[in-house]
Amino acid sequence: MAGGEIGGQALRLGLIDQIVVNLVPVVFGSGRPFFAMGPPADPILLDNPSQIIRGDRVTHLVYDVAQS
Repeated sequence: MAGGEIGGQALRLGLIDQIVVNLVPVVFGSGRPFFAMGPPADPILLDNPSQIIRGDRVTHLVYDVAQS
């Protein structure tokens, strides 16, 4: 599942247990929020990355969503 409204809704409902961030060193400009619906009412905590995968000009970070 990608970010945007559907991803943000699923995250807020507690339906997502892992988030993968692909970090690429490029500046795109003003950009758009990854989860389009604005900040959640309560913070969503992520654990430390469970995986860090180094690639060619990209770093993949795998985070587990902390259980409250």
